[in-house]
Amino acid sequence: MAGRPELILASASPRRLALLNQIGVEPEHLVPAHVDETPEKGELPRKLAQRLADLKALTAQHKARVAGFGSNALVLAADTVVAVGRRILPKAETMEEASDCLRMLSGRSHRVFTGVTLITPSGARRHRLVETRIRFKRLSNKEMEAYLASAEWRDKAGGYAIQGIAGSFAVKMSGSYSAVVGLPLNEVTQLLAGEGYPVHFNWLNQSTLSGV
Repeated sequence: MAGRPELILASASPRRLALLNQIGVEPEHLVPAHVDETPEKGELPRKLAQRLADLKALTAQHKARVAGFGSNALVLAADTVVAVGRRILPKAETMEEASDCLRMLSGRSHRVFTGVTLITPSGARRHRLVETRIRFKRLSNKEMEAYLASAEWRDKAGGYAIQGIAGSFAVKMSGSYSAVVGLPLNEVTQLLAGEGYPVHFNWLNQSTLSGV
């Protein structure tokens, strides 16, 4: 569609790209935004998720402008934080960190906060914050050892990926599944449509192509 803004996804995550593709959206540009994700002193999980989404969006916008593109682009970024109470769980990089996360989550409820930021071509920032509550079953030592051996936990917030093996650990969920995976599709669709991105037009195209 002529005149519509391009879309920059501030991530190299195949999960977030697959979620966008699920709703018929194909970003014109992928611009990974690597930022310092260390929580500030006393920072609450929800504040961290939104701050990092903001920072990623701004970083990707700057990288695109320096590279000479994206002047008329929407920039979409998201960040996911897993927390038990006020305690923020890390993105597990070592087996020890992943083991600590699993033991913390076993048999307990926790919250997943996903912050979303959309920067418009005019520089305005639109925000959404989605909270999802999940309860894990009590994990046996055998289950934890097998999951750790799978290495699926690597670089995952809270040491797990709900769309993978760890989906079998969740006995209750209240909120957005797609937000836990990495991008809340309901909120993202609203944000994009509100800024003139043709999400629903793409659905009509998919319908035509599939012969529906």
